[in-house]
Amino acid sequence: MRLVKTLPILLGLGAALGSVSAWALPNDSQQPIHIQADDAQLDDKQGVATYKGDVIITQGSMIVKGNTVTLTRTKAGDIDVVTSVGNLAYFEQLQKVGDPKPVQGYGVTIQYHAQQNRIVLIDRAKVINDGNTTEGEKIVYDTVKQIAQAGRANGATVTQKRPRIDMVIQPKEKKTP
Repeated sequence: MRLVKTLPILLGLGAALGSVSAWALPNDSQQPIHIQADDAQLDDKQGVATYKGDVIITQGSMIVKGNTVTLTRTKAGDIDVVTSVGNLAYFEQLQKVGDPKPVQGYGVTIQYHAQQNRIVLIDRAKVINDGNTTEGEKIVYDTVKQIAQAGRANGATVTQKRPRIDMVIQPKEKKTP
């Protein structure tokens, strides 16, 4: 890999990823992006970067992990889709300041659609939020509304069929007067 030729795309992807505020706390977009991988393939013309080998991407409170992570950009240079594939791929993010724990998500494939503020987890999908869990073949999670929809992964190959979704909802703590 020639760093001199690929440095502009790395900086462009970094700037674009940094502009995606729905994925992290408001100040996270001002934090540097760290990417660790065994290999990086960058195509500046197509706006695609693929990282392979125990990939870890962090920015502030946001973490994405996978065996392979692919970042695609729009023509304007903004992040379009981040796809993480692994056994299992993983993401986490704090939803708001003061949250004790981040929302966590697992799946064989995790796709973050930046323009729609949506994360799609496919195959052995699981989202953990404040002790509540949602599991299924496919989970679509809206990062702005904090809403998860779970169901069958129609049209996608899954390694573990789940005829039904499985949810655990923790009781709310009652405040004493």
